[in-house]
Amino acid sequence: MTLIQILTLALIQGLTEFLPVSSSAHLILGGKALGWADQGLVFDVATHLGTLLAVLVYFRSELWGMARACVVPAGDGSDQERRRMVLFLALASLPALAVGFLLHDWVEAYLRDVRIIAWTTIGFGLLLWLADVLGANRRNLEGMTLKRAMFIGLAQVLALVPGTSRSGITITAGRFLGFTPDTAARFSFLLSIPVIAAAGGYGALRVATGDAPIDWIQFVSALLIAAVAGWACIAAFLALLKRVGLVPFVVYRLLLGVVLLWFVY
Repeated sequence: MTLIQILTLALIQGLTEFLPVSSSAHLILGGKALGWADQGLVFDVATHLGTLLAVLVYFRSELWGMARACVVPAGDGSDQERRRMVLFLALASLPALAVGFLLHDWVEAYLRDVRIIAWTTIGFGLLLWLADVLGANRRNLEGMTLKRAMFIGLAQVLALVPGTSRSGITITAGRFLGFTPDTAARFSFLLSIPVIAAAGGYGALRVATGDAPIDWIQFVSALLIAAVAGWACIAAFLALLKRVGLVPFVVYRLLLGVVLLWFVY
């Protein structure tokens, strides 16, 4: 890969991983528009680790509070709340991790089709709009229960289908449950940590066992670019949600789906 390819695709991955717009759709569209071949396993691992670093750094205070609450004697009610959140995030991650482990190769072989990505980009974009219209704005993170967390976690399984968008489907589920857009997005980002870590770890294991040669300069470059872009994306998205809501992202998804269909048909 050239430096321009690394910069462009790592920026695309970092900027779209946490937006409800489907990073896979953007990577395919970017590659086709510029005539580039698939970026390969090593690049995927680097950008996954980069976006993982981004979310860990952005939510470092919350994550440190949850980690500390799990290893020290319970203090006030906030410690109990943090322990419950750790439990909710862990259990809600299990469906996607289990299904991803069982079906990863099948998804890669049969579902990474531009037609599928185009239609899922449009269809789940409309579902996001419906959730935003019908969903109330009455719950924050204190309103999270195990049942609600598991509903969001089960919805995350659908993100294995390219074009769905992991953040998009989990925010959609959160909005249907009445969580505010900001709360739904924050829970979605925290819920991404185990899944992104698992995807990056699985890819790293394949690289380590010789599935793909590694160029360390390219690897580190892609990781750092994706990390910086991912951090900026999280900060900007949470700020934009309070000003413009989710509708602009719905419109963008519909337009993106149409462009992908144009490439196909």
